Amino acid sequence: MAALTWAPWRSAMELALYGEDGFYRRGERPGEHFRTSVSASSRFAAALARLLGEVDAALGRPERLDVVDIGAGCAGILRHLLAHADPALAGRIRPIAVEVAPRPDGLPAAITWRGAPPESITGLVIANEWLDNVPLDVVEQTSTGPRLVEVRRTSGDERLGPPPSPEDLDWIASWWPLGEPGDRAEIGRPRCAAWASVIERLDTGLAVAVDYAHARAARPPYGTLTGYRDGATVAPVPDGSCDITAHVALDACAASGDRAGASATLLTTQRDALRALGLTGARPPLDLAHRDPRAYLVGLRTAGEEAELLDASGLGGFGWLAQTAGMPLPPSLAGLAPVARVPAQSSTLRDSSPRRM
Repeated sequence: MAALTWAPWRSAMELALYGEDGFYRRGERPGEHFRTSVSASSRFAAALARLLGEVDAALGRPERLDVVDIGAGCAGILRHLLAHADPALAGRIRPIAVEVAPRPDGLPAAITWRGAPPESITGLVIANEWLDNVPLDVVEQTSTGPRLVEVRRTSGDERLGPPPSPEDLDWIASWWPLGEPGDRAEIGRPRCAAWASVIERLDTGLAVAVDYAHARAARPPYGTLTGYRDGATVAPVPDGSCDITAHVALDACAASGDRAGASATLLTTQRDALRALGLTGARPPLDLAHRDPRAYLVGLRTAGEEAELLDASGLGGFGWLAQTAGMPLPPSLAGLAPVARVPAQSSTLRDSSPRRM
């Protein structure tokens, strides 16, 4: 990795995560460093399988149905989706994992492994905890206006640099207005552009981004930049030794998706989305313990896994951004009332327990 003494956060984060020897480029797997919905339970993929079935029906059951997982990690979502898919649908699915890391050993041959999304997509795009790893710049308000924050890559020390670009100043004014000196903003313009590029590639179908998020009415005043290593939260030192993330301004991404041509948009929470897709977290009836003890234990385990996915103070508090092209929102999601804002979340919301795959 190139040795930079000082750099804006976006450049440092890009090298730390995706440079020649970056955290993800060298093949680090997210499951070794933090826990997500994919690791919490296969019930997450079961809900996505139901969503995929609704997308398939809305598209008239095309001969080829793309399922694109951006930031695929070990392709856990695609593996589970293939296992949960209806047999009549499974033969038409074209599963595509988008990931910069090398293809994992033992991945089913049916799953295509790519470094970038295909140019044309018909079906379902899933971006589960992808946007939080799209590099961005950090700015701090001073008495003379916003200044870029520069970071020393080897230590994480920071200093103030030049003013941000006019384009970034416009984004800040629209989406993360700064108040007092010392307030910080994380400029989500690169994430807006990344999401817009997904919508532009979507000929017909649904794209869903799932991430820990915040909204304009409740941005965290000092930002959310965080590091993860070996199941623990660490200082976000951009030397390539740890994952570096920041919460996502999903409302801004939604606006970019609209401008890119989205047909319909829903911004909601994971709790509401998964409940609409059939997850309840309900415990099995107690009398089942006497009639079928094994089924009761399986039911208890399923209830516990679903409860974790629905927990409003944890994974259930994640934001869901759903946008379509050439179709309405799927029936399960269409009945949800959009949230006015994604609830503000602490930087510790991402569970630092290692993923179990």
